[in-house]
Amino acid sequence: MRFDLKFMLKKADMAPPTKFGVVLFPGFQALDVFGPLDALNNLSRRTPLELTVLSATRDPVSSKSDTPGAIGQTVVPTHTFDECPEDLEVLLVPGGFGTRNTLVTQVIVEFLKRIYPKLRYLLTVCTGSAVVAQSGLLDGRRATSNKKGWEWATSQGPNVHWVRQARWVVDGNFWTSSGVSAGIDLIFAFIADQYGEEMAKQLADQAEYVRSSDPSNDPFA
Repeated sequence: MRFDLKFMLKKADMAPPTKFGVVLFPGFQALDVFGPLDALNNLSRRTPLELTVLSATRDPVSSKSDTPGAIGQTVVPTHTFDECPEDLEVLLVPGGFGTRNTLVTQVIVEFLKRIYPKLRYLLTVCTGSAVVAQSGLLDGRRATSNKKGWEWATSQGPNVHWVRQARWVVDGNFWTSSGVSAGIDLIFAFIADQYGEEMAKQLADQAEYVRSSDPSNDPFA
């Protein structure tokens, strides 16, 4: 893990972020997106936030997999990757079956390389960390991913210090979580870090959600 003194000092001088974005692609995992976003929705009722929904085009994006008979939900992006606001502060990259489609992820990887220097934080859920790893941005960093897809996910970033026994991992301004529901624990931990533990506790209580407060406690590892 890198100790980035410059980052820590900059963080101490800045207000909590208010401009969030989420990446969508065909075959995204629904809970990877909607779990964290629901917490942010509730947070925005207490402190104003902005949300940008990003994809390769403005066409509706479905979470449905290619499995015959599968269902899914469709979300309409607010911006394409080329239209991403310059002042975006936090970007969430979900996982899902679509992360294994290189035709889908190639454009995301290029977008991440371009936008990361402007971000304050980059958050991933599930195999979203594998997509970020493909960009090289996680090289030399500690990170985690979905334990059911561990071998494939970790193969996407041979220079990443993958942590198997972790519900989520924080390294500098990268926050990566384990699979699917772990993204909810990650977002509450992020809210606690940025807005205070009491805010995170109140939001979790509002959602009637029992948080995992130990990032190393992953029962699925």
